[in-house]
Amino acid sequence: MREFTEQELVRREKAEKLRELGLDPFGHRFDVTSNSKKIKEEYENSSKEELEISKNEVIIAGRIMSKRRSGKAGFMDLQDKFGNIQVYISISDVGEDEYELYKSCDLGDIIGITGWVCKTNTGALTVHATKYTHLVKTLKPLPEKFHGLTDIEERYRRRYVDLITNEKAKSIAFMRPKIIRCIQNFMDEEGFTEVETPILTTLLTGASARPFTTHHNTQDLDMYLRIALELPLKRLLVGGMEAVYEIGRVFRNEGMDPKHNPEFTLMEAYLAYSDLEGMMDLTEKMFQKIAKEVVGKMQYTWLGKEINLEGPWKRISMTDAIKEVTGIDFTKVSSDEEALNLAKEHNIVVEEHQKTFGHIVNLFFEKYVEDTLIEPTFLYGHPIEISPLTKKNPKDPRFVDRFELFIGGKEFANAYTELNDPIDQLERFENQLKERELGNDEANDIDMDFIEALEYGMPPAGGIGYGIDRLCMLFTESDTIREVILFPTMKPINKD
Repeated sequence: MREFTEQELVRREKAEKLRELGLDPFGHRFDVTSNSKKIKEEYENSSKEELEISKNEVIIAGRIMSKRRSGKAGFMDLQDKFGNIQVYISISDVGEDEYELYKSCDLGDIIGITGWVCKTNTGALTVHATKYTHLVKTLKPLPEKFHGLTDIEERYRRRYVDLITNEKAKSIAFMRPKIIRCIQNFMDEEGFTEVETPILTTLLTGASARPFTTHHNTQDLDMYLRIALELPLKRLLVGGMEAVYEIGRVFRNEGMDPKHNPEFTLMEAYLAYSDLEGMMDLTEKMFQKIAKEVVGKMQYTWLGKEINLEGPWKRISMTDAIKEVTGIDFTKVSSDEEALNLAKEHNIVVEEHQKTFGHIVNLFFEKYVEDTLIEPTFLYGHPIEISPLTKKNPKDPRFVDRFELFIGGKEFANAYTELNDPIDQLERFENQLKERELGNDEANDIDMDFIEALEYGMPPAGGIGYGIDRLCMLFTESDTIREVILFPTMKPINKD
């Protein structure tokens, strides 16, 4: 049996009283003509005297966030999607019945107000009510207004309450779609076509990650939720679409921390006849467009670090970055054995499937360099072992034409000069299966249909993937991914 607090019982009694008055406690359609933002934009610069003469009528609706009553008149702060607007209400304007509804209302109730715009003696923009309409009786009280939900876990579990009481959370919720729309507009301007590709797949391809599995009952077929967007998009290059991108959810069966959520939003883009340099130019231009047009600034404070998005951004190879910190030049390391000895000298733990030159280079990067890349940096020249879908560097085939974008010591994008040689690609897939046998449970499957697609000819191309959630973290200066996902994955509450 569910138990209610004293406040919840009182609110339920009030809901019954509304029914006795012939009013639906949970309301009906209410046509609004204005909102807090529109009122402020239109009337903020008008004088008190001008507003009293014009008596411009507005119809607004929102949630009662504060209430101050004295005798036969009072004030309320009404919250809508744009913010708060003050309402003045008097028994002489709305009559006894409607004023009684106002007297008995609770914080959190949703109401409609018809009135005219005025200013108080202190200059506060206000709606002078001429009609009060009850819309929704709230059965649970809001958190104390100055603190909101103080338990961080509760903020993410009950995002609907967080949005009511936390202006920062609401600001982020509205900024994220603006960022995504800006990206879409930018990509359209650059000549890309937005497409959709399957979420359910029978092969594990496109990234190194553990998948979520599901089952198709009709086909009696085990399937994966996609971990990347790459291979279907590259098939479209084969088909002649030339410039394509997708923004969509992907799913990786991994842990949760301030940077990771099991389901997240990824954008991948592929441009025929481009390459690594083209993807760098595209990326820098896109980030700067978001900064200017959505946020309106180029400098950010993120994770305690000061970041400037003004260009040009630094471009450096992985081996040069390691050399700057450690003095080791891996371009001159000639064997797996020599690389292993360097790892031992630097106390780097190497797993069985990592005992090759390329994996050890990457381990050195992760230990000594990654956290130091604060200003926007394009890090290129990755070892072939960790880049199974990328073209080899013609000067040194141990490396590939790939870059990652790092900002604030975190990865923001992953780009390639795309591999379009079907013979080489099949060999890379086969090497991935060998790694799986050695214990790498994130290794890719062989996608023979993709190999066949490449045999029809895919043009030389550049490709890139962006973590949209992390991008939103930077632009909203949020410390955790859970701030920029409205409904992050949460561990179930044990109610026993």
